Amino acid sequence: MRTGERVGLSQPAVSSALGRLRALLDDELFVREGNQMMPTARALELREPIRQALAGMEEALATNAAFDPATSTRSFMLIGSDYFSSLLMPPLAARVAKAAPSISLQMIDHASSEVFEMLRDGRADIVIDRSLESPEWIISRKLFQLWLVCIAKRGHPLLASHGVSPGDTIPAEVFCAVPHVLRSADGSRTGTIDPALARLGLARRVMVTVAHFHAVALAVEASEMLGSIPVHFARMLTGRLMLDAFMPPMDSPKMNVTMYWLRRFDRDPGSAWLRDQIAGALAAPEPPWFPISTEPDQ
Repeated sequence: MRTGERVGLSQPAVSSALGRLRALLDDELFVREGNQMMPTARALELREPIRQALAGMEEALATNAAFDPATSTRSFMLIGSDYFSSLLMPPLAARVAKAAPSISLQMIDHASSEVFEMLRDGRADIVIDRSLESPEWIISRKLFQLWLVCIAKRGHPLLASHGVSPGDTIPAEVFCAVPHVLRSADGSRTGTIDPALARLGLARRVMVTVAHFHAVALAVEASEMLGSIPVHFARMLTGRLMLDAFMPPMDSPKMNVTMYWLRRFDRDPGSAWLRDQIAGALAAPEPPWFPISTEPDQ
């Protein structure tokens, strides 16, 4: 059923086509193992040359394909974590709704180790992730550089009593005197700053761990804990939640955020249009209330 949906054919039509291929190639191609249909050695042998041939046809047809965003009904699948989804999708949806009202956007989260395979297999159009080592059939574009900053609820009493204002660096001793909420996918209570604190003979208390950066911000707003979130996310949320942003006591490692797509779709007008929309949506001007520059290398 799912195979038919992916190729736009009914299940009987897929079965009929598979039967003709089996007769033509004199091979079963797929055999049942338990509840799964598994490819034969001949099917695996044919997979890559057929994929390359289809990719060449797609590229040839796409090069001159017309694309009018105002009338297109095309659907695009993006891959990105909850952080990228929260940061990108609201401004991207606003831009696309205005210029391309009939286009559909979907964004899913997936393990970084599998995203290039998903692009290759047509299960996604664009990936947004940290810098990854990519194969030669992938093209990439750096979008911005991120690092972590500290957030606290607006007017945090302990920070205020030590004269720490929004945008200031929190002294290490004060940083460690306040309980923390940590974004941790696996429940670990250590982050990138903890080894640097240990070298100073200091340790912080991680009171709460959560799986998503947005949950860090909500927990911080509702308590007197400190949290650490990416600087662009902090820039967005301090305009929506009762939060202040500060610099951590040690510099946070910087990381490039990158957009990836298949080389064979580099000249596809629809893909190129969407890539420009994504870059534009993430290039928001610095809001006047945010006390920390988000420009890289500053």
